[in-house]
Amino acid sequence: MGLEITGIGGLILLALNVWAFVSIIGSSASTGKKVLWCLLVLILPLVGFIIWLIAGPRAAKAQA
Repeated sequence: MGLEITGIGGLILLALNVWAFVSIIGSSASTGKKVLWCLLVLILPLVGFIIWLIAGPRAAKAQA
């Protein structure tokens, strides 16, 4: 029995994962770490997103 996320839940998870990818790519982490984080979020969408949310690299803040 696998975990299936469909409908509006799947759409929300997709949007959150896209946000995670953009944030990871915009972070100041090394290229290797960015690739590993992106793979984690890609392979394990829900669990990877939660792990990234807690411990992942953050995008660089825009300075005014």
